[in-house]
Amino acid sequence: QVQLVESGGGLVQPGGSLTLSCAASDSARAYYTMSYYRQAPGQQRVLVASITSGHSLNYAAFAKGRFTISRDNAKNTIYLQMTNLQPDDTAVYYCAIPGQNVWGQGTQVTVSS
Repeated sequence: QVQLVESGGGLVQPGGSLTLSCAASDSARAYYTMSYYRQAPGQQRVLVASITSGHSLNYAAFAKGRFTISRDNAKNTIYLQMTNLQPDDTAVYYCAIPGQNVWGQGTQVTVSS
C-alpha cells in the first residue's frame, strides 16, 4: 500500500507564503493524478489543486493566481506553493491520489497575525 508523507505546514502571517510537500513511497505513483485538498474546521473537505502525470493542472477558484501545484516524478513528490495567504486559507491540507483513495496524514496551515 502506497503511503503519502506530507510536510511544510505551519503558522504564517496574512500575506505570507508556504510550500507544502508530499512524498509518495511508491515510484509507480508517478503515473497517477495527485491532488491537494483542504478542510477547515466545521467545513467539508474541498479540492485545492490537482496535477496529472502529464503535468496538466486544475485549480479551485480560490487557489488560482495564488497557489501553484507541481510534481517531480524523479523524487515521487508533489509540491503546493501558496502565496498571499489569508486567514480563510487556514485548514488542514491533505495530499491525495484520489483515484486510488490514498490520502496523506494532513498538515495544518494556520494564517494569523
